[in-house]
Amino acid sequence: MDQLLANIKIQVNEKIYVKDPESTTLGRKIIKHSLIIMDEIGFDNFTFKKLGERIGSNESSIYRYFENKHKLLVYFSSWYWSWIEYKMVFATANIAAPLDQLLKALELVTEKIEDDLNTPYLNEALLNKIIIAEFTKTFLTKEVDEENKEGFFLIYKRVISRMVGMVVMIDPEYPFPKSLISSIVEGALHQHFLKDHFKTITDCNENTSPTAYYTDLIQRILSPKS
Repeated sequence: MDQLLANIKIQVNEKIYVKDPESTTLGRKIIKHSLIIMDEIGFDNFTFKKLGERIGSNESSIYRYFENKHKLLVYFSSWYWSWIEYKMVFATANIAAPLDQLLKALELVTEKIEDDLNTPYLNEALLNKIIIAEFTKTFLTKEVDEENKEGFFLIYKRVISRMVGMVVMIDPEYPFPKSLISSIVEGALHQHFLKDHFKTITDCNENTSPTAYYTDLIQRILSPKS
């Protein structure tokens, strides 16, 4: 699957950026080092000025790619969920049983992410850390409804919709498939955060992953229909 993914360009809504950062050497440097700096100091303290100093480029040149740092974070979010969707499509394509499909999809959205060496300018493990820590900042804004209309969150919602479809196939009478899956997808990020920072209020730890928790939850809630 990794070899197939290596030949696929991850799609991101063109309205999110001014110029595609994957199209130039400077753009790829912006992507690579933005992740590193956000991991070091957090999104709130991140600025294009600090990024420019790190990569040896004028701050103005960064604005040729992204209107502001919020759009950069939305770009990272869109790239991440698009990457997850591609992995999900390939990983579940040859699985016949809907419950097994769902459990595989669940694993992909809840597991700890390892870096994919096929994208040397973008460290997926580091991106996963940023998504865990900062994802809600992409949509907890006054502009969320307008950005939603522009399709900024389409891929994220599409990942959830794919999993909702699996739930419906398993149990068409289950009344809350959308709420269940959206809670799991966002909740998994939260459980990873709690595991690293608020250890006393989660059962997830080095031995029990969020994947194990949500797999158990799904199996308790849903059962294949004969």
